[in-house]
Amino acid sequence: MRESDKLPIALLKSEVVPALGCTEPIAVALAVAYARELLDANVVRVDVKTSANIYKNGMGVGIPGTGRTGLIIAAALGAVEGKASDELELLKNVDDAAVQRALDLMGHDAVKVSVAEGVEKLFVLATVYDAEEHFASCTISGSHTHVASLMKNGYETLERGCGATQANNAACNATPSALDGKAITIAQIYEFATTVAFDDIKFILEAERLNRRIAEEGLAKEYGLCVGKRLWDRIESGQLGDDFLTRAMAMTAAASDARMAGSTIPVMSNSGSGNQGITATVPVLAVADKLGVEQEKLARALALSHLVAIHIKGYLGRLSALCGCVVASSGAGCGVAYLMGGGLKEVEATIKNMLGNMTGMLCDGAKVGCALKVSSGVSAAITSAMLAIDGECISSNDGIIEDCVERTIANVGRIGAEGMLETDKMVLDIMTHKQCN
Repeated sequence: MRESDKLPIALLKSEVVPALGCTEPIAVALAVAYARELLDANVVRVDVKTSANIYKNGMGVGIPGTGRTGLIIAAALGAVEGKASDELELLKNVDDAAVQRALDLMGHDAVKVSVAEGVEKLFVLATVYDAEEHFASCTISGSHTHVASLMKNGYETLERGCGATQANNAACNATPSALDGKAITIAQIYEFATTVAFDDIKFILEAERLNRRIAEEGLAKEYGLCVGKRLWDRIESGQLGDDFLTRAMAMTAAASDARMAGSTIPVMSNSGSGNQGITATVPVLAVADKLGVEQEKLARALALSHLVAIHIKGYLGRLSALCGCVVASSGAGCGVAYLMGGGLKEVEATIKNMLGNMTGMLCDGAKVGCALKVSSGVSAAITSAMLAIDGECISSNDGIIEDCVERTIANVGRIGAEGMLETDKMVLDIMTHKQCN
């Protein structure tokens, strides 16, 4: 393997991983499960404190295998089910019996979830108690699987980042990567994706397998708002054409429909987000299907898409007020531009077109309605790629766009990570104080 290939491959292997269910409630369930395993006793009470961003993203999203939504059921499941070592696939074996045990715990009003003040954007502190008031706690921060602390009866059990138990060792392995998406440029990403040995990136095709499966699930069944299925029905009836854009919108939205409504099918995530993983993958698959490209070209397009998403996400942070579909759709647009014969110039133009269009779409939590935002992002991505292929690119005279694509991305990072902080607070305030007439 070339030295220059090591960083992008490491980024892909670190940030493009399987996940079951929305990763914010899964992070809550995971923290509870780590604490439960450390307590090693029957849990009778659970107290969870999260950052506002975790709370916002977990309020209205479906929890796999339960038919329910929200952080309370996620925390209760973590207290009764799952191995912490399974990380983002913690709830893969949830069955009716596990759901009933979780509901029984909730029925005793024994599961509390609240917002913690003054913590980082990705933060979960879960504390579990047994009948004798012995307790254990787990803190997850920085990334959805990074265990920052494990305490039992007030004493820290992690030693130099690793503990003595199997669960603690798993936590050690989940420490946040020193890798930084900002450490690689768009030019370097393009060079890597188009020249790396195929054997070195074949693993990215697992994203095709997982995310195609959930797209097919969403097209076949009634999930959430059925955004993808309804678009697909109109394609089949002839009311919409079966072209790059509508096929990609339908397939990607269908995958999001299924995931956000609580499907038990895992997805390949990107930067800790399942919807971002879907959006960075499925539009590329849809266009590749129409073009009939071979597996090697598909793998290169997927590597390009996912790395661009990781790079932009590096400027925004794990959770922000800016909707993640802006990031992932930008990556997908680059993958599509490559499939259509575009080079580095067209990839950079696609990113500028996307960010000049979609920047400002806010995140108001994870929910079934995310499928609509995903479909909008995919539409913009393919439009941006097609314009780029035709030589059209938003100029530096327009708003936040600069001649340098890296400075343009940095500008978007500032808007999402700094400029929209008050927006984020207002969105959470609205979400937590809604009233029914």
